Amino acid sequence: MSDDVAPVGAFAPPSPYELVDWRRGFGRQIGPLYRAVGPDGVRMAFRVEEHHTNGMSNAHGGMLMTFADMAWGHVISVETSSFWVTVRLTCDFLSGAHLGDWVEGGAEILSVEDGLYTMRGRIWCGERVLMTGSGVFKALSRRPPRPGEKAFAPAT
Repeated sequence: MSDDVAPVGAFAPPSPYELVDWRRGFGRQIGPLYRAVGPDGVRMAFRVEEHHTNGMSNAHGGMLMTFADMAWGHVISVETSSFWVTVRLTCDFLSGAHLGDWVEGGAEILSVEDGLYTMRGRIWCGERVLMTGSGVFKALSRRPPRPGEKAFAPAT
């Protein structure tokens, strides 16, 4: 891993966010990421660190798109306790996030058909909307629920 990644535990996220414990794969490379599951839905977040930035010390557009993919698709994990893949992701960049900013994201399910979830999502930093978009995600095999997830419910 790069030496510009802050050690886990070096940053305390705001409540109710908790660290997403990814120890392998791509999630580990772009983290740390955080999530909150509550009555207002599922949200993910990250603090813009050096390894997330472009040459202007703003969050790289690729990082914002990656984060959108994970934040919007993660709703399926929580709702169905299943693995999922991205079928389509459309993003509109509206503003930038700066080094040290706390970036949040969430989505709502618009429709479900044949295991395909159509989502509308948003990424923001405080009152500033950074990105809006939509995605289509395919629910795959179910798995045991993780903390904060609902028991598997087949798509209708």
